[in-house]
Amino acid sequence: RRDGLHIPQVAVNLSVQQLERENLVIQVREALRDFDLPAQCLELEVTESLIMRAPEKTLSALQELKSLGVKLAVDDFGIGYSCLSYLKRLPLDRIKIDQSFVRDVGRDTNDETIVRAIIGLGKSLGLETVAEGIEEARQVSFLLREGCLSGQGYLFGMPLPAEDLITQWREQIPGQGNRLH
Repeated sequence: RRDGLHIPQVAVNLSVQQLERENLVIQVREALRDFDLPAQCLELEVTESLIMRAPEKTLSALQELKSLGVKLAVDDFGIGYSCLSYLKRLPLDRIKIDQSFVRDVGRDTNDETIVRAIIGLGKSLGLETVAEGIEEARQVSFLLREGCLSGQGYLFGMPLPAEDLITQWREQIPGQGNRLH
């Protein structure tokens, strides 16, 4: 951002230890201020198992973080042990379909059924759905047909050094991000 790059959003995974800290909201608020980052440009990701570890404490922490204006996502959705009645109470913006289900779409009808169900659940709850682990065009075709318009994976880019990422980002068409279409 200081170098003039438009980076619409940065996603950060929260650990158990971070979520259990009493000062997490203060730390996030200070980081937003220190880096002059608008709150809506920060997405914090938590896993299902992390949410269910201490549901009421997690709900409270997520509500406080949401009040700052940050985006919230459930990462690796589908592999944990979510209680759907609890999930609907969370102040989430998106759910991220675990790559273990995305990997075999187009080859495994069971995985396709699960992915469809997660996409449908996301739509019903008013959440964006993001597919993780996209590596092949057949996965993109399936996901687009089913209404999942965001994804991440090696098909879109491999891990690279920060300098290479900056060069690539400068060359990228603004606003494209990780959209599938």
